[in-house]
Parts: sequence; C-alpha cells; structure tokens
Amino acid sequence: MNSESSSAEHLQSEEITLSDDIIVSFLQDNPEFFNRQPELVASLRLQDHQRGAVSLVERQQQLLRAKVHGLEEEITHLMSVANQNEQLFVLYSDLYLRLLDCKEGSELLDCLYQATTELLSLSGLKLWLTEPTHLTHQSLCDKNCEDILSNRLANDTYYFGRLQQSEQQQIFSQSIQGSVVLIKLSDQHGIIGFLAISSQDADHFDPRMDTLLISQFTRLVSKLLRQHLLSE
Repeated sequence: MNSESSSAEHLQSEEITLSDDIIVSFLQDNPEFFNRQPELVASLRLQDHQRGAVSLVERQQQLLRAKVHGLEEEITHLMSVANQNEQLFVLYSDLYLRLLDCKEGSELLDCLYQATTELLSLSGLKLWLTEPTHLTHQSLCDKNCEDILSNRLANDTYYFGRLQQSEQQQIFSQSIQGSVVLIKLSDQHGIIGFLAISSQDADHFDPRMDTLLISQFTRLVSKLLRQHLLSE
C-alpha cells in the first residue's frame, strides 16, 4: 500500500506543466486532433473584444477575411506604385528626347528648367558648376558652393532631404519650403558640379527613394553639360 502511494506521488511529481508552446507543438504535430474531437470544435468559444464569444470556425473565418483584406490592400498599393512608375518612365523618356535635341548650352538649361518645373511639377532647379561658363541663366548658381559639394556629396552621388537655411540661400538665394535633392554631376574628366532640385512637398525627396531613373538622368545631363557648356 505504501508502495502504491509512493508511486502515485512520484507520478504526480513528474507531471508536465502545460504551456502555450507545448499545446501549440502538440496541435502542430497532431493535425487530426480536431477531426477526432468534433464536439470540442463545435463547443469551443473564443473571446473576441468586439463581438464577445465566438466559435473557433467563426474566428478562422474572421482571420481569413482579415488576411484577404490585407492582401487586397497590398495588391492595390503595388498596382498604384506600378502605375506611378510607368508614368515616371514616360515623363523621363520624353525629357531625355528633349535634352538630346538641344543644340546649345542656353537651350539645354532652358529645357532642364522647364522640364523640372513644368513636366515634373517641381518647385525649382539650380545648377552649380565647378568651372566658370560664359552663359548667364536663371538656373545657374553664381555663388561658390564648393563647401556644399564637400559636405553633402563628398562620398555620395545624391543627397535627399532638407538643407540648412544658409545652404538654401547659397544655392537658391531664398528660403526653400519643402525638400530637395542634390545630384552630383561627373564624368571621366572629373566633377562637373551639382544640380539642386526643390519640391514644396517636405516628403517628396526622401533618402529611401529609388535612384534608378535619377541615375540615368544624371549620366545624360553630365554628358550634355560637358558637351554644350564646358566645351564652349
């Protein structure tokens, strides 16, 4: 008798404390469990913060509906992004053709300025060159911006975000409300300068922006500037 009592106490001491992880592991290892326990499935009630107690089947349907809704939103977002990218591709393709048709420096600067402010609907554009040019144009920055080139574009081709007040005055000769992108222009001969493009939208030029289209634009503009401005 004492032996049986001792065995029972020993078994009780070895009982496993059920945890969420153990139950989850059991159900994953035994997918037929609920098929063997149909009454349990029908009687289970889960607490829902909005609807009160719901059945397991209702909870599954609710989760599936939420998942489908999330997928629909993701697909809608991807389609919107794809549509925007397609529109940008068309705009940039048109811009490239206009730039390639330019025959002289002033025409090139006109095209750059108009394309930026009209075609791309941005606020403004300024071009700073490391070498002097005989041309005068509203888009040319006549102040020394060597320090901005060194501080913002020493190790990068692009800078997205906001500028300090002094930098805004230095480049644009006025305060800029919104965001800017600085684009370093260079070719095999060295650094040509940089383009500064502004947007009234503070979030338009974001460091997370994709640079594929801008990189193609940068190479073409660098080539044309060297050809039309710095060789004249």
